[in-house]
Amino acid sequence: MKKFAFVSDAAEKEYKEMPGHIQDEFGKDLRKIQFGQTPALPINYLDSVGQGVIELKKNGSPAFRCVYVTKYLDTVIVLHSFTKTTNGVDRQAMKVAEQRLKDLLAELRSN
Repeated sequence: MKKFAFVSDAAEKEYKEMPGHIQDEFGKDLRKIQFGQTPALPINYLDSVGQGVIELKKNGSPAFRCVYVTKYLDTVIVLHSFTKTTNGVDRQAMKVAEQRLKDLLAELRSN
């Protein structure tokens, strides 16, 4: 079983500010991922953000996303959670996820 973590306090705060039923759905799938199972929600590989970065997708109006990586520390690490407000790629959200991944990698290198 993989461990679970938020990459930062800000990432945890974003997740916890999402509606409860969305947290529950993402939480169930993140737990499945910890146990090596396939999530129920659709996923999208975000290689443009970084290698191994995956997005859980809850479509609707509004739509929600939870971006995570499982490649490091044998842990499911949530990088960013957000309400999707655009039809295309949410560039600001991708920048946030990318920066948090860079910060995580820098921290791993320094330890």
